[in-house]
Amino acid sequence: MALALAIDVTGLTKRFGAKLAVDHVDIHVPQGDVWGFLGPNGSGKTTTIRMLCGLLRPDDGRGTCLGFDIRKDAERIKRNVGYMTQRFSFWEDLSIRENLEFVARVYELDNVRGRVGAMLDRLGLRNRQYQLAGELSGGWKQRLALGACMLHEPKLLLLDEPTAGVDPQARRDFWEQIHGLSEQGLTVLVSTHYMDEAERCDRIVYILNGKIIARGTVGEVIPQSGLITFVVRGDRARHFADALRREPGVEHVAFFGAVLHVSGRDRAALERALAKLRGERDIEIEEVQPSLEDVFIHLQEEAA
Repeated sequence: MALALAIDVTGLTKRFGAKLAVDHVDIHVPQGDVWGFLGPNGSGKTTTIRMLCGLLRPDDGRGTCLGFDIRKDAERIKRNVGYMTQRFSFWEDLSIRENLEFVARVYELDNVRGRVGAMLDRLGLRNRQYQLAGELSGGWKQRLALGACMLHEPKLLLLDEPTAGVDPQARRDFWEQIHGLSEQGLTVLVSTHYMDEAERCDRIVYILNGKIIARGTVGEVIPQSGLITFVVRGDRARHFADALRREPGVEHVAFFGAVLHVSGRDRAALERALAKLRGERDIEIEEVQPSLEDVFIHLQEEAA
């Protein structure tokens, strides 16, 4: 039995003048899944999300979001989707409660005080409900924004880099909330720059220059890249980075703490490059599975 799709779009395209921002993108997200949407700044993530939630009309492509036609039913999509923007977009001179009550009235919800009270409890905001939004830290602003886009009980969340600028504990708390919502049947598409967050998703989609260049589970995307990675360990490992970058077949060298990740797709060439270090004192070389970050940097440089 085929899974019902919360997002089912094909050929999604958007131009701004001469710039092709999104180039015939296909996305098919099953209900209840959490998908990660990755790519560098300017890659087309935000434009795609805004088309999915009815804020931008595509120039080409077709499909549905929550069963509604993305071209004909933009207003119905907006009523059933929660969209969290990159930037905090609430009123800083209003309290948390006042912000949530305003949003509830915009959606013309009944029992405003009851709904807002339940959301305050759900997200641990009750003790801060009268604090001005402008006085909140990044993590608490994030909770307020999530609460606001959940008030109307959407079936799909579209989250555009929701954890940018918040501390690691706040990011972890946020993801626990997202997975809790997913277990209740909510579908989530979240754009992020953080590889550890991408690894928390059921599937990931990597977009670059408006085109999807990789998709699948983390366990699928890494081997699909064909990348081979060696780590070089030792107190002096970082001193060899520049020399390794000049070696044929070495496509990428990156620092990960005290070790170097040396990557490429030609195993023999990598072995020749690293052979020059094997006699060095206190240097250890070992092949490892490429990290997701290794793969995405490789894909980005390959497309440059």
